[in-house]
Amino acid sequence: MASTANSMIPVTILTGFLGSGKTTLLKRILGEQHGMRIAVIENEFGEENIDNEILVQESTEQIVQMSNGCICCTIRGDLVQALGDLAAQRTAGTLKFDRVVIETTGLANPGPVAQTFFIDDQIASDFLLDAVITLVDAKHANQQLDEHEVVQRQVGFADRLFVTKSDLVDENTLSDLRHRLLHMNPRAPIATVNFGEADIKQIFDLKGFNLNAKLEIDPDFLAEDEHDHADCDHDHGECTHEGHDHAGHDHAHHHHHHRHDDRIKSFVFRSNRPFDSKRLEDFLGGVLQIYGERMLRYKGVLYMKGVDRRVVFQGVHQMMGSDLASRWLPADEKTNKMVFIGVDLPQDLIVDGLTACLV
Repeated sequence: MASTANSMIPVTILTGFLGSGKTTLLKRILGEQHGMRIAVIENEFGEENIDNEILVQESTEQIVQMSNGCICCTIRGDLVQALGDLAAQRTAGTLKFDRVVIETTGLANPGPVAQTFFIDDQIASDFLLDAVITLVDAKHANQQLDEHEVVQRQVGFADRLFVTKSDLVDENTLSDLRHRLLHMNPRAPIATVNFGEADIKQIFDLKGFNLNAKLEIDPDFLAEDEHDHADCDHDHGECTHEGHDHAGHDHAHHHHHHRHDDRIKSFVFRSNRPFDSKRLEDFLGGVLQIYGERMLRYKGVLYMKGVDRRVVFQGVHQMMGSDLASRWLPADEKTNKMVFIGVDLPQDLIVDGLTACLV
């Protein structure tokens, strides 16, 4: 029997490249007296050794009960089976926990891990994916982003970005990195976290995969409305507004000189005109069929013709969902706001297609 939403177990995916500080953050989560019982899955697939600082265990044990009620289990195989086993033990009363944290190996693309919660019906009925949190090493991030596409994917999938080791770089380096991350993923808030010192409220119950959660887009990313583009020195090529491409415009207030040819980029589409629902559904269906594997995350709040409520949608790769949200009030400015994050996405094609779907 499927669980109700209230009894579903929330899951947080913790990702980031090798050495980004996942273990330090996890250690802090597990050591804090927060009153939550957390099951941690070290999703290793045999690629790395267990971090014995966290998992002090006998070699024969797979699950370790910790002093504050947290549980650690190391999975070297199928994630679906691991989650299923945890759910079964919870139902049977042999294990008690309130939520799950999955720490991926530093070389993992979080996409397939996230998809697990949509593809398998039993997992989807027992677990609720809350958010993907990505850690980024401030000292080595630019080199890692340049050399490893998986690091770009980790950033692109994030609902929240934690920049670690910021004490090892100067303010300009940190500012440039934030700017780069912002253009790869404008919907993920960025926080600086040193030595794992993050507020639990920044980690859990983020509702990053909740259709009705607030669509977060960094306001700096949409700053073309606030100033002109006359005296600019950095490329700001990922913004769109009302189908108008700002690829040739730059922004005077940043003064970033470091350019990076990231394959993973984001762009935002906005319009005050309503969508025709049939045209939009057909167009998005076609885009997903052709480019779905390259679309990491996409999310939006839509103004639809003949619908008195906001329509919210989001997706991961080819899997997209939508739902009705709050009613438009007379004082509301009805707008469409959509963000797309992906690998070499055809921005002009998507923007032109969306524009053609407007009434």
